[in-house]
Amino acid sequence: MISFGDAYVEVLKHAQDYGIETCKLSDAHGRVLAEDVLADRDLPPYDRATRDGIAIAFDAYENGRRSFEIEAVVAAGVPTHSLSKPSFCVEIMTGGVVPYETDTVIMYEHLEIEKGIAEIKHLPKQGQNIHRKGSDATKGEVLIKKNIRITAAEIGILAAVGYDQVPVKSNPKITVISTGNELVEINEVPKRHQIRRSNAPTIVSALEMIQIHPLSYHIRDDKDLLRQKLSYVIQEMDVVILSGGISKGKFDFLPQVLAELGTDVLIHRVRQRPGKPFLFGKHSTHNTLIFGYPGNPVSTFVSHHIYFNAWYKRSMGYTNQDVNVQLNSEVNGLAGMTQLIPVSTEIKKSKLVATPVPQNGSGDFISLVNADGIVILDEHNGTYAKGQMAPYVKTR
Repeated sequence: MISFGDAYVEVLKHAQDYGIETCKLSDAHGRVLAEDVLADRDLPPYDRATRDGIAIAFDAYENGRRSFEIEAVVAAGVPTHSLSKPSFCVEIMTGGVVPYETDTVIMYEHLEIEKGIAEIKHLPKQGQNIHRKGSDATKGEVLIKKNIRITAAEIGILAAVGYDQVPVKSNPKITVISTGNELVEINEVPKRHQIRRSNAPTIVSALEMIQIHPLSYHIRDDKDLLRQKLSYVIQEMDVVILSGGISKGKFDFLPQVLAELGTDVLIHRVRQRPGKPFLFGKHSTHNTLIFGYPGNPVSTFVSHHIYFNAWYKRSMGYTNQDVNVQLNSEVNGLAGMTQLIPVSTEIKKSKLVATPVPQNGSGDFISLVNADGIVILDEHNGTYAKGQMAPYVKTR
């Protein structure tokens, strides 16, 4: 058995680069950007009105003029109008191109307009209400750095600079396999000694959140079936995620089967709770990575968010940002055992504060609904006092 810290480092050592591909902009949300995105022109590309009103040459106002004859109307999306005289103005709509001869926009609320004459009623400030060309970014400037997960904010920028096809990091091919004779399908009515399979859908859903669409199977606790199915899956997949079958029970065949199939089991059993039986390995020929989670739902949930998510982020080229939370109550540590505690968080006095979620053991998956992250309590730190800081991993 190894420490949590050693297990975590070992998993990250096996980060993989799966290459680059392109996807449609509509499919890019949740993917990892593979190259820097540059401005293809100045942004905004012209002096842009930010209010509906009139555009004037401020010098004319400074020289005493208060009334301006309107000679044209400039709407958004049309070429601008050249002002013929400094004593004239143009009506301009929000988003319209400000004429070169003008430098100030005055909104309608500060005007009186009658018979084509606009009279200024409030003192303007030179340059007001204009979004200057290139003030957001200049042509060639980096707008988004590579190796970040694409969200709605990045989608808007990508669209604005013409990325209908987006270069993204290729995701690994993954299969999720649950094991156990006690599990039945979701649409079945379980007998008293059975439960519906819930771990695999949980893992699949977590993967789909990052745009990985895995295959998913269930295999009974049968050595021959496990050996047959895993032999095929290991050859075809980049990653295999297993739920159940890795502990010390008489029907936990997976460690033996994996070794027989040529997998180097690099980690099996970690000084942590929950998830002590956690397994991690790499096939000696196909380089397929194996993540093995204990069958208890909380153990599966915690192991996936702690180990797989960190490995995935490292593989995609971005690292976890260290986040610490303040504990809202005293928490007793376990000597020689790292604790991974689901918590709910809230902001108090500008600090992220974590409260442990009450649980009835590692089989209490219902409690996870109330958690939004996991606090990591070091095996050497003993009791954590209320107000003490601890590392935190977000799960939603």
